Amino acid sequence: MEKLIITAAICGAEVTKEQNPAVPYTVEEIVREAKSAYDAGAAVVHIHVREDDGTPTQSKERFKECIDAILKEIPDVILIPSTGGAVGMTAEERLQPTELFPEMATLDCGTCNFGDEVFENTMPMMRAFGKRMIENNIKPEYECFEMGHLDTIVRMAKKGEVPGAPMQFNFVLGVPGCTPATVENLAWLVRNIPEGSTWTATGIGRSEFTLGAAAIVMGGHVRVGFEDNLYISKGVLAKSNGELVEKVVRIAKELGREIATPAEARRILGLPAKQ
Repeated sequence: MEKLIITAAICGAEVTKEQNPAVPYTVEEIVREAKSAYDAGAAVVHIHVREDDGTPTQSKERFKECIDAILKEIPDVILIPSTGGAVGMTAEERLQPTELFPEMATLDCGTCNFGDEVFENTMPMMRAFGKRMIENNIKPEYECFEMGHLDTIVRMAKKGEVPGAPMQFNFVLGVPGCTPATVENLAWLVRNIPEGSTWTATGIGRSEFTLGAAAIVMGGHVRVGFEDNLYISKGVLAKSNGELVEKVVRIAKELGREIATPAEARRILGLPAKQ
C-alpha cells in the first residue's frame, strides 16, 4: 500500500473566528496554520484566502501574497489553491489563482446544494476551468460532492475537456444537502474511478476522522482541516490545523500506514519532482 498523503484544508471560505478563534484570516495566520499542518505531517496544503477581516476573496494578488509567504517557510509543500472560492462568486473571479500557474488546483465537478445555498458549477463553467488548467499545465484535484459528479468529470476527461490520466479525486462527503459521509458511499466512488487514479477522502464535521480512518485502510488519502471541521473531539475545539493532522497521523500509525513526505506525495500524484 502506498504511503498516506495528508492534506490540510486550513481555512476554507465560510468558517469564522467566532466559531474557532484559531481560524486564519491574515497572511501571517495562514502561514502559521500551513506550517503547523506541515510540521505535523501534511504533505499538501489546500488554501482559500481571506481579507484581514475574514471576508473570502479569490484575488490573484492575495493568493500570490499567501503562496509566496507559505513557500518561503515550507518550500517543498504541495499547495492546492481553491477555484471554488465562495458561493456566489463568478467563474472569472474563481479562476484567478490559475493565473499564478500553481502545480495543482481544485476543480469542482458539478452543481450541488450547500446547506441552504446552491454551489453552481455548470457544464460550461467546468469546461472553462478544464481549458484553463490544460493551458496552464495545472493538475486538477477533482472535487466530487455527489455520486454523479464522478461520472460527469470522467466523461469530460475522456472527451479532452478537462485534464485526464492520472486523475486525482477528492471525495467530499457529508456537506448538508449532498452525499452523506458513509463508508458505503465512499466505497462506491472508489470502485468507479479510472484505473491509475489517486483519491482522497474528506469527511465534513463529525465524520472527518471516521471517514478518514476508512480511507486509510482502503488505500486512499485523507484531508482534514478547519475548512471541514473545527473540533479535535466532541465539543473540544482544535487548537490548530496541526492538531487535526496529528490525530490522523496517530490513527494511521495504529493502522500500520506510513505517512508520505512531500517528495513521496509528488511521486504518488504524478507531479514533477520539486527543483
